[in-house]
Amino acid sequence: MLLDACDLHKSYGERQAVAGLTFQVAAGEIFGLLGPNGAGKSTTIKMLAGLVRPDRGSVRVAGLELARSACEAKRLVGIVPQELAVYPGLSARDNLAFWGELYGLSGRRLAERIGAVLEVVGLAERGREPVERFSGGMQRRLNLAIGLIHEPRLLLLDEPTVGVDPQSRNRIFEGIEQLSRAGMAIVYTSHYLEEVERLCRRVAIVDGGRLVAEGTPAQLQSGAGHGLVVLTVQQPLEETAGALAALAGVVGVHQEEGSGRVTIAAERPQQVLVAALEVLGKAEIGVLGVQLIESSLEAVFLQLTGRSLRDES
Repeated sequence: MLLDACDLHKSYGERQAVAGLTFQVAAGEIFGLLGPNGAGKSTTIKMLAGLVRPDRGSVRVAGLELARSACEAKRLVGIVPQELAVYPGLSARDNLAFWGELYGLSGRRLAERIGAVLEVVGLAERGREPVERFSGGMQRRLNLAIGLIHEPRLLLLDEPTVGVDPQSRNRIFEGIEQLSRAGMAIVYTSHYLEEVERLCRRVAIVDGGRLVAEGTPAQLQSGAGHGLVVLTVQQPLEETAGALAALAGVVGVHQEEGSGRVTIAAERPQQVLVAALEVLGKAEIGVLGVQLIESSLEAVFLQLTGRSLRDES
């Protein structure tokens, strides 16, 4: 395995951010860390990159233990954080030159790497323009290029498509898939299901800093055997949520604050839908929209954690 994370723990004061995470990622594999905000994904990424020291546990990259061979191991790792690491007043090429020189690149080798990573992210023709002229999506793509400039063997992506337009998102996906085919190991954190399902060969579901499930998307879905009933309602459920949770076959209920979206994980979604509509009708809660999802990662997550994947709390 190119990456071996073993029994990682990290606390900040009394808050335990990561509690015993263990997983491995092979060369050429895209491994997804799936969970809501606050699940411990970003802290895990920082420990894998050597930016934060674990309280307990170890990280090995290509056989090198990060704590003992920090400089050598870190050169094998590229990180693309949620925050943009670009200088708006510089061109894309100058940004890449700056970061490349920090990694010890220079001369022809640096020029080759700048050209190569601009091609990967689809910015080859815009490389000499000031970044301040770039759209938010283009800046995200440049952020990805910066993480690739030193040709790492392991790439850590922490929510790389936040606020990105559809065109840039697709270009980022294409670049990630290209890197995977070339043999790069990639850890991809997200709470967007469609991204994980498209990109990731294996997925770890994380909640409260703990690993609650791991496998391929198909394995996780088939193992749960549950689907979703998604309702859009006119008002908060309040005590009606308890009545929905008590229905036969229901394994979890969640209402997203402020959105009117109610998600019910159920063993028999079609039957539960009929019963749920009856409950809401008696409570005089109007239903504006209905969606049935027979099997999904979101249903698995709701079953395991009792929370929606995009729960911000």
